[in-house]
Amino acid sequence: MSEHTIKATGRAVEGKGASRRLRHAASIPAIVYGGKSAPQAIQLDHEKIWLAQQNEWFYSSILNLDIDGKVESVLLRDMQRHPYKQIIMHLDFQRVDANQALKAAVPLHFTNQDSSPAGKAADVVITHELNEVTVSCLPKDLPEFIEVDLGALKSGDVIHLSQLKLPKGVELPELKLGKEHDVAVVIAKPGRVEAEGAAEGEAAE
Repeated sequence: MSEHTIKATGRAVEGKGASRRLRHAASIPAIVYGGKSAPQAIQLDHEKIWLAQQNEWFYSSILNLDIDGKVESVLLRDMQRHPYKQIIMHLDFQRVDANQALKAAVPLHFTNQDSSPAGKAADVVITHELNEVTVSCLPKDLPEFIEVDLGALKSGDVIHLSQLKLPKGVELPELKLGKEHDVAVVIAKPGRVEAEGAAEGEAAE
């Protein structure tokens, strides 16, 4: 069971007018779908969800969705925001089956970058090519994040997708598509060489 619980109530009236009235009442219209049950329209307290969505776990963890006292395991699949106001317009949750593998985006946490040989070098530029990866696993194995230890990173190093240390039971579906999908996650480039090359180009012009 997840440690993150979101409370909701069922709603019978649907449509744009009903959704607009909900938002005026500081509630968020949402839908729960998937599994063996029919899709269910729900509503959530906007203030509580606004606070929850500021946390990383809201997007990458299995959530306990408490609908009028009945708890279901779900994943957030979509969030619609207002173009310029701090308002969440709609949420989509997908039911999770404990016995079926799922795919979900998981954030990457980069550690020890500043203490690495590349991080200490003034002439090295470190770029994070990816900030999250899509994993496949059973719900019980879904990590909130994957740690990427950069403590040994040196100038010229490239860390690829296949080099990530994954928790037990977790796979990267992208790697099954071929070697060309084993993309770079972190690159440590010698920055001074690039800068000198640019300066030489400008001088030639």
